[in-house]
Amino acid sequence: MRKAVFIDHPVFSSAAWGTMHPLAFARQANVRRLASAMGWLESESVVNADLPSRDTLLRFHDADYVNALDMAVSTGKVSAEARARYDFGTMENPIFPALFTRASATVGGSIAAARAALGGAVAFHPAGGTHHGKRDRASGFCYFNDPAFAIATLLDADVGTVLYLDIDAHHGDGVEGLFAGHPDVRTVSIHEEGRWPHSGLPDSDSAINALNIAVPRGLNDSEMDWLIEGPIADHARRIAPAAIVITAGADCLEGDPLSAMAVTNGAFWRAVMTACEWAPHAVVLGGGGYNPWTVTRGWAGLWACLSRQDPSAPLTAEASALLGSFESDLVDSDEIDPQWLASVADRPAPGCVRDELKRRAAAACADFAAG
Repeated sequence: MRKAVFIDHPVFSSAAWGTMHPLAFARQANVRRLASAMGWLESESVVNADLPSRDTLLRFHDADYVNALDMAVSTGKVSAEARARYDFGTMENPIFPALFTRASATVGGSIAAARAALGGAVAFHPAGGTHHGKRDRASGFCYFNDPAFAIATLLDADVGTVLYLDIDAHHGDGVEGLFAGHPDVRTVSIHEEGRWPHSGLPDSDSAINALNIAVPRGLNDSEMDWLIEGPIADHARRIAPAAIVITAGADCLEGDPLSAMAVTNGAFWRAVMTACEWAPHAVVLGGGGYNPWTVTRGWAGLWACLSRQDPSAPLTAEASALLGSFESDLVDSDEIDPQWLASVADRPAPGCVRDELKRRAAAACADFAAG
């Protein structure tokens, strides 16, 4: 049984994103507070990440982009030229105090997580999973691509093939692009069809080492179980990875305002726990998630699973008060499910496995094998 470590950095508890942004709530701090309130997180399980050097960042990001982002954060100003070239200073990718430190800490956290995994632990870095980040620009709320650094740290250790699994509602396009054609990396992304960034589809030009399954709206628990335990597990067995990096975006959970997937957190936890068993070294990252109740409960409960504790335990008074304190501009009061305030674990919600999903998965796997 692998020890579980929780990756953190003080900057993740600082104010960020300003206002009127889907990430303008304290995701990492709330996850840590809920896990602590439930008695699941002890200080000895927490590893504080170091900030990476500038040279480290340049492994996957252009110097001009890194320098421009640093300058924009330092001055609080973004020229029209920089905004157009690098796609920051926008509504989607705003500039705010400590942004450069925060983005760098996601990278440092993924490096720390990979090192912990190499040491025999399963590492959870909920502030990670910025899987849309590009070499030369920001994209989809992501400024640097921290999963790439976790993968690279594992490759540097010469462990063998690394499998990257992405169950975020949005296609893991940035990671796929950075490792396109790499002989020792395989990427798998399960994401909602028709959702931004509108890539990873059957008729798109995916990398030869990338398996993409675009799922229909309303993906349910039984369908997630079927995907992970069936075609994705078969794919993993053929690869026989030495290490796995998982972006566990909580926007696949039912109730997220930026997706139409309908997975409960029980199926979400099963997916991650199953995938962690596919390789001796495992890193689990966060990702998307824009409903404060579902993302906090989803990731706190995931930590409980990874650390072999009971996510179905009754709420403590402190945990109940925390969940009752949340607010969201993206979730109307009549949309708040009572179970979000009453427990960490969702009620199971099995359903049928649609033939359409089976066809899509079979076609994707066939295309991958042919490619």
